[in-house]
Amino acid sequence: MQARLSKVAIYWRCYHGEMPAVGVVVPTIGERPQYLDITLESIREAGDSYIVLVGRKGFDASSYQNSGLVDLYIDELETSVPNKINQGFRALPENIEYITWIGDDDLLAPGSLSVAVSALSQPAKPVLVYGHCQYIDSEGNDVLVKRSGSWAVPLLRFGPQLIPQPSAVFRRDAFEKVGGLSDKFEFAFDFDLFLKLSKLGKTIFVDKILSSHRWHATSLTYSRRWDSVNEASAVRTSNLSPLLRVLSFLWEIPIMLITYLAGNILSSGIVSRVKRSFTKGTKR
Repeated sequence: MQARLSKVAIYWRCYHGEMPAVGVVVPTIGERPQYLDITLESIREAGDSYIVLVGRKGFDASSYQNSGLVDLYIDELETSVPNKINQGFRALPENIEYITWIGDDDLLAPGSLSVAVSALSQPAKPVLVYGHCQYIDSEGNDVLVKRSGSWAVPLLRFGPQLIPQPSAVFRRDAFEKVGGLSDKFEFAFDFDLFLKLSKLGKTIFVDKILSSHRWHATSLTYSRRWDSVNEASAVRTSNLSPLLRVLSFLWEIPIMLITYLAGNILSSGIVSRVKRSFTKGTKR
């Protein structure tokens, strides 16, 4: 019933010339239906939203549209994730000012979009707002909190990307000004976007958990970590001046090694906590 009421509210706002505050794109290949419903419900509970689901050709999204969990469904034109997300953003109504995307198994925290809109509505017109991210296991149990801070923005220029993407919302006009998501990158397209946005205008950190990321040991981000580290390096160096780009190997190699090792340590810690959580669950 809650989802249907959300749909009625959307129609009411459209009729009166208003639109939901945040456009949210959800790219999916349709292989995790057990999570997709929960993801879409979490977006509705996060605040006013217009949800665009982008799936493979032939994906049946009628149940999500009929229940009010999706406002628009479109078939993907290309299979790469950044291109699917760009396509979703292009399909949003023109007067939607703030946008973000989220994976089809991640979650937004209740009220998180409202928090983001409040921050983005400041007179200074910041281009990006972000917060902390809760890591969860496949069953939805809390594992650990990936904490961020205002320091994550300057760190983009010479270190790892520590802005949790599911916890970030940005201005649509700023996104379009930097050219959207680059399809040059398979893993680091969010890094590239945040770095470009940070050069464009003010960013704001909110000291709250705004999302949950579902951790999978088999996901590409973790199983191909070195590829991800390489792409992150390419993002940093591509944003340097020509002279610094030539000299960047002096610091990029140490940064890459540190980032790779830190990622291994983090993943090992998550695996240990997931195993402990599973063990406790079976004992009960």
